[in-house]
This record gives sequence, structure tokens and C-alpha cells, in this order.
Amino acid sequence: MTSGVRLVRDDRLAKVDYAYAATTDAPLRSIWVAGACPLDADGATVAVGDYAGQTHQVMRNLISALESAGAALTDVVKTTVYVASSDQKDLVTVWNVYREYMGEHEPPSTLLGVTVLGYFDQLVEVEAVAVLPDAK
Repeated sequence: MTSGVRLVRDDRLAKVDYAYAATTDAPLRSIWVAGACPLDADGATVAVGDYAGQTHQVMRNLISALESAGAALTDVVKTTVYVASSDQKDLVTVWNVYREYMGEHEPPSTLLGVTVLGYFDQLVEVEAVAVLPDAK
């Protein structure tokens, strides 16, 4: 699968483990993925109280959602990572697991702590936007 994503680095900005911007060339097919949650196939929250464990489930669910739309993590142009915590170490824990899955593909991303997420015992959520070259 060929990605329509070009990650943009800027050496005038701090070196970080994500691109500051991403570009795509039209025509493209856009995919907006709802926030992937730490739910199993029965809808139960997994790894209650475990930021890393929930992030693994979130990323597996994100991969499944992307695959269902014909995409992969390498087609992602932007993510937002939500962590239900005000403790920066929890955000770092989540980010490290997220990075394991993203590998060398480092799209622009926002990582933020929030007060609460939608499901009982939910600690992590990741939403994504992906693009694919237009199949037409």
C-alpha cells in the first residue's frame, strides 16, 4: 500500500518524535477515525487502571478501524491522544506505547491530559485522520 502522506520536519524547531506538519497531494480519499477506545469485542473496558495496557488495546482497535477503511498506520496524517490524567508521567507512558505502534511513521500529533473520557474506567483514547491516494 502506497501512502499519500509526506511528513514535514523543520530544523528551526525543537527535535521531537513526531513531524510538525504533514502534506498530501489531491486527489485523495480521506478517512476520519473516531477515537479508538480501550474496549474489547464485547464492549468492556480492558486493563482497568493500567495506562500502558489500555494504550495497547486502543492502538490495536485503531489499526482495525483503519484496516476496515482500507488504510494503515502509515496513512495517518494527524492524531490526537487523550489521557485521563493530570500527571505527566501517565501521558509519557501512553505516548511511549503509542510510539511503539507508530514506528518510523511520526505524523503530527497532539498529546493531552483530560479530566474524564466517555467509558467507565477509560484512561486513553486516540483519534486519527488518514489519507489514501484516490482509487479513481
